[in-house]
Amino acid sequence: MSESITPKIPADATSPSPKTSSRQLEGTVSPRAEARVPNGGGKRLAILAFTTLGVVYGDIGTSPLYAIRECFHGRYGINPSASNVLGVLSLVAWALILIVSLKYLTFVLRADNRGEGGVIALTAQLIFGQDRYRGAGALIMMGLFAAALLYGDGMITPAISVLSAVEGISIAAPSLESWVVPVTVGILVCLFSIQRKGTYRVGVLFGPVTTLWLLVIAALGIRSILAHPDVLAAFLPKYGLSFLSRNGSHGFMVLGAVFLVVTGTEALFADMGHFGRRPIRLAWYVLVLPALLCNYFGQGALLLGHPELASRPFYSLVPSWGMFPVIALATAATIIASQAVISGAFSLTRQAVQLGYLPRVQIIHTSPTEIGQIYIPQVNWIIMAATIGLVLGFRSSSGLAAAYGVAVTATMIITTVLFATVARRRWQWSGWWFFPLIAVFFAVDLSFLAANFSKISHGAWIPLAVAAVVFIAMTTWKKGRDLLAEKLYSCQPTLEDLIKQIQATLPHRVRGKAIFLAGNAKAAPPALTQNLRHNRVLHESVAVLTIRTEDFPEVGREDKVQVEEIGSGFWRIKARFGYMEEPNVPYILALAREKGLSFPLDECVFFLGRERIMADRKPAMSLWREAVFSFLSKNALGATRFFHIPPEQVVELGTQVEL
Repeated sequence: MSESITPKIPADATSPSPKTSSRQLEGTVSPRAEARVPNGGGKRLAILAFTTLGVVYGDIGTSPLYAIRECFHGRYGINPSASNVLGVLSLVAWALILIVSLKYLTFVLRADNRGEGGVIALTAQLIFGQDRYRGAGALIMMGLFAAALLYGDGMITPAISVLSAVEGISIAAPSLESWVVPVTVGILVCLFSIQRKGTYRVGVLFGPVTTLWLLVIAALGIRSILAHPDVLAAFLPKYGLSFLSRNGSHGFMVLGAVFLVVTGTEALFADMGHFGRRPIRLAWYVLVLPALLCNYFGQGALLLGHPELASRPFYSLVPSWGMFPVIALATAATIIASQAVISGAFSLTRQAVQLGYLPRVQIIHTSPTEIGQIYIPQVNWIIMAATIGLVLGFRSSSGLAAAYGVAVTATMIITTVLFATVARRRWQWSGWWFFPLIAVFFAVDLSFLAANFSKISHGAWIPLAVAAVVFIAMTTWKKGRDLLAEKLYSCQPTLEDLIKQIQATLPHRVRGKAIFLAGNAKAAPPALTQNLRHNRVLHESVAVLTIRTEDFPEVGREDKVQVEEIGSGFWRIKARFGYMEEPNVPYILALAREKGLSFPLDECVFFLGRERIMADRKPAMSLWREAVFSFLSKNALGATRFFHIPPEQVVELGTQVEL
């Protein structure tokens, strides 16, 4: 392997493994990402960068409400002396530079999967190479656990964000302090209740509101910095290092609060498919990073002159006449931040369902134009109940801050591991660059994780417990479905062999067209053999439809459907969709018609199998996991609704299966 001065990243950093044919990948680049790549259009780039503010930077943009306060007034708050203030600010500045600017914006954003980002997209890249090197299976499990951790993060973020904004009421009017929690709960109820109506109508306000928020907090910070310009010395890293060495274990524990300034960074990567790399980077360097640094340093400058205000440094920057307008703006900004997290949970769930790691759920499209605007009722109400429960249980943003961070740091470490694997195995990065760079990422991530460990006993176990439950559900469902498919198809003849039997026995054929859904493209569907065995009849035209979800985001229109005539009135239809897409049988039949197969939707009868899970004497899974799988199976959305099949044209044939 040759040494190079700069990291070697191919033009297509997401190129597939050699086992993937060019035909497979033709047209698989995400149309959303492709349409958003600004090739020289400065105006378009600026518009996209502006749009990213409300979606990508909502969470990290509202961290000034509580991050600095927790460093000096939280559970492990430290004395706000001048040296400590400069030390904390130095750690804050370099956390933003090393984690956001260097790790994510410079490197991790390059590890996209055909234009899509996020931990699922990163994990999906490893599925191609599972059999090429040892440990790929373990890495995929790590990626799934990171995805599960994001659900725990999605429950805490709305609670701490909205609560920290509404707490400004108790500062502006102390007599209204008892209303903070009820108002927060009311806002959250409204936020989750409107999800079913979609956000595309009000989404146009996200960018302007977040932009105004960032400009306001920057102005508040600059006003304070001008009074104490010496605070700018904290940009020197020596103040952060001196703070850690001087304060020992206490100073190290403060890192758990410093980490709050970078929560929400995963959204930079997860939302890349909507905007592309350049708009996200432009928005960060032009507005978000300067605004955040101005406000953090402004709060630090305030504490240099008034250390007694450590319990409320953000709102102490606000002049009395602007208190209520800023509280209203902060509340709007935190609602937008929460919306981005909730939408992310919906998107993550859809990806997990399409990849076969969660049972089918109802997915409602809330926008006539944006494919990413979806609503999943079950996920929405679960997150709402958990979020409100956290607000009622902790009752303050300081209490929630003590539970915030462990899940996020764990996700970041797993992202580092997966990114390192992709860079080393697929991009062939040279060791001269690879090992020092990854060592820096791990050093930073592990330091923050260790500092956050103390939060586990103060509530951080909650998102970890949620992640464990989700992870168990994902792995159990995947294993159960694989075992079920093996059980169903192990004794099934191939479709070609079944046709030979039909040609020999000549069963009664009736007019019409029948479509049998199958999980295996080669074997005869169990519903087909059952229909022949019990009803002793067969339609004149029969199609066996297999729908496969690929490990990349989207499949081009020309490659979505393949049609093959087998003979004796039988056809095989293979449909392929990316994990960001939604399989749709009417759409599949329309594409099949273009390939020469005419199966009009209103003339078809669909035969589906429905399995009833029974415990075997020697179960393939432990009994408790079989119980979990059976529960998930019973509550999964039926194939009829999930694949948009007309219910009045469906015949279901039940089967008892022992696992």
